[in-house]
Amino acid sequence: MIFTYAANTCTALSRPLGTYRYAAAGAFMSSNISLKELIEFIARSLVDKPDDVHVDEIAGEQTVVLELRVAKDDLGKVIGKQGRTVKAMRAILSAAASKLRKRADLEIIE
Repeated sequence: MIFTYAANTCTALSRPLGTYRYAAAGAFMSSNISLKELIEFIARSLVDKPDDVHVDEIAGEQTVVLELRVAKDDLGKVIGKQGRTVKAMRAILSAAASKLRKRADLEIIE
């Protein structure tokens, strides 16, 4: 809800849920994007040198291991303070993999 104040009155304006905030999540659910492409998209959005982002996929029967390589300067941005960013990326990856009935693991390669 968005509130506007004019001449001592308050009116509420509403917009459809998810108009802006959830566009990326909706794109994943509606298309056949792979787990590799998902991690690549997130990592490229975080770093200063998106051309240096490489994701290798090692697939087994039930498990997928994704190896993420970024430039040395961007390593801290991908890991985040106390590993919070990479932990969030792993949570998103795990949720997406569970929809595919697989288990996925993300490894950061220096």
